[in-house]
Amino acid sequence: MNRIQICVSVSCIAYSLLFGIAKGDVFGKDQPITLILLDITPMLPVLDGVVMELQDCALPLLREVIPTDKEEVAFKDLDAAILVGSMPRREGMERKDLLKANVAIFKSQGAALEKYAKKTVKVLVVGNPANTNCLIAAKSAPSIPKENFSCLTRLDHNRARSQVPVWRSGLSITLCVILFNNVSLLFYYTKVNMAGSDLACFDVVKDDDWLKGAFISTVQQRGAAVIAARKLSSAMSAAKAICDHMRDIWSGTPEGEFVSMGVYSSSNSYGVAEDLIYSFPVHIKDKQWKIVDGLAINDFSRGKMDATAAELVEERDTAVTFLSA
Repeated sequence: MNRIQICVSVSCIAYSLLFGIAKGDVFGKDQPITLILLDITPMLPVLDGVVMELQDCALPLLREVIPTDKEEVAFKDLDAAILVGSMPRREGMERKDLLKANVAIFKSQGAALEKYAKKTVKVLVVGNPANTNCLIAAKSAPSIPKENFSCLTRLDHNRARSQVPVWRSGLSITLCVILFNNVSLLFYYTKVNMAGSDLACFDVVKDDDWLKGAFISTVQQRGAAVIAARKLSSAMSAAKAICDHMRDIWSGTPEGEFVSMGVYSSSNSYGVAEDLIYSFPVHIKDKQWKIVDGLAINDFSRGKMDATAAELVEERDTAVTFLSA
């Protein structure tokens, strides 16, 4: 079997992510892989230590680990790219300045993907603002299908699932899909084991005050709560979400099930403007995603979705001015 090449831009999250990829949790238990670790030049000595650790794990699927600070090396003939790093917001930095800095990063990485990677490469953007960073990377790689680019909303999806206790509904919840962007709440949908019925979360939980209040705030503030508690970001849960996301792209979703994923909006699904990366419910087969249409949306969720789309349009339009500068 041919090995696949995966580039990971390294960060605290990536350190937690690499072991799962290397031992086969993402691309399969019989799929040999090459890991390419991309970081800035001052971090190369640290990457050498990461390489040594991966070697010491003696993982049978891991054929090679290549540390580099050069995009032409990192993106050469890639099958998958996981872009974890981005410019974090610093004290006193305006959002416009943050966008400008990230446009420069993801314009460069998109151009490198365009020049060096396989046209079938699957690209996952994690670094925030992930939706717009992903869109900039896709626009900078015009010969790679925009459907090959996605951004991570799975962490909030997983966080939200963990907040919906069975006791609130009194039913056996078999599938709970919760859709978020990294800007604001979208909507959530629950399938329950009740005569094969699919019901909206509001109809199952029957606690509107909690769903509109504590549920949303808990999920939205979870990252900050983790940082406050452990004095570091939520690297383990983020790494798990990345593995979940890429595994679903590679292996597909079970028939009848769907997941949250930030993907390219091109068909006005759910009334969302075109030319955005937006979190939708998707079903995946043969490495191709398809938006699951027709889920019921109440007025509360509709308002949140529209607010998110408006914010993303504004963010996109600002970022595009930097892209063409």
